[in-house]
Formats: sequence, C-alpha cells, structure tokens
Amino acid sequence: MTSSTDEAPDPSPAAAPSAARSTWQARPETAEDIAAVRRINLAAFETAEEADLVNALRRDRSAWLPGLSYVADAPDGTPAAHALLTRCHVDDVPAVALAPCAVLPAHQKTGAGSAVIRALLDAARAAGERTAVVLGHPPYYPRFGFAPATSRFGILPPQPWPDEAFLALSLDGSIPPRGTVRYAAPFGID
Repeated sequence: MTSSTDEAPDPSPAAAPSAARSTWQARPETAEDIAAVRRINLAAFETAEEADLVNALRRDRSAWLPGLSYVADAPDGTPAAHALLTRCHVDDVPAVALAPCAVLPAHQKTGAGSAVIRALLDAARAAGERTAVVLGHPPYYPRFGFAPATSRFGILPPQPWPDEAFLALSLDGSIPPRGTVRYAAPFGID
C-alpha cells in the first residue's frame, strides 16, 4: 500500500520549468483509461501487486467508489499518474483509503502525483467523504494536510505501522472518528 509518486518535495520553479508544473490535468478515470491505469501502476512499482490491487478493488462493490479514481494527463493527453480512494472504515464509520498512487517513472517529481492527489481529495470532499487515510511516505503526504493518524487523531492501523507513515486527513474539517481502520478485502489486511 505504498505509493510511487512525487516522493520528494515538488521541484521549485528554479529546479523545473514552470510549464511542467502547470500542464497536469487531473480528471476522473473513464473506462477508456483502465488499461493506462494498469500500465502506470506496472511501470511505477517493482511488482504487479498494486496494478492487481486496483483491478481487484474495481471488482469489489463494497470498496469501489465511482468517481474516486483519478488520472492526471500529460500535455499530450495521455494518462501519466493515477490515484485511487476506496471505501474503508474506522471501526464502523465509513472513511476512504488513498492507495495506490502511482506516476510513470518519466513523469515522477514533476507535480503529476500532487495534481492527481489534490484533485482526487477535492472530489472526495465534494462527494461528502469525511476522513481519508494513507500509508505512505512521511515527507510527502503532509503537503495535502495528512497528519499522523494515531498520535493526532486516535485512528489505529490494522497492523503495527509507524505513526509517521500511517496518516489521516479530515476532509470536511470535522474531528475524524477514533478506532481501528478496516480496509477492503482486496488489500489482504486483517
């Protein structure tokens, strides 16, 4: 459940052309994007595990949330980044899990990952989602408002994960529910 996105901070304007930062167009995934999403995840990760996870989550009616799988298009219009939110629960309270997030290697550290995640989180807010969780790179996710889930919110991971890597975000400004996260079955986490 890790991510392969823009793990380092976004490049400064001096480090990357400003055009690279402004060209990413994030949008909801369409049926025509399914193969591209798989290619992105296969290219971004060392194994097919994340690409297979996306396919399994698509088939799980209790996990898949229509409209909460996003891609970011490169300037030529081809999908280069993908991020997904699926249903999870904090005890019995519905929440969303951000995973996986992936960017084609040629486009990593260009803002593509940030663009797709920001747009996806905005879509989740618009859909009325209240809390998001992610297991990911501690220096990356706080830029979106994520904070340590356990020490800040009392949200416990289903396994012993480091507090600095298991993060949560209130999407609506409310206090997130306390309890243990229960991921959808395709994650294979008990």
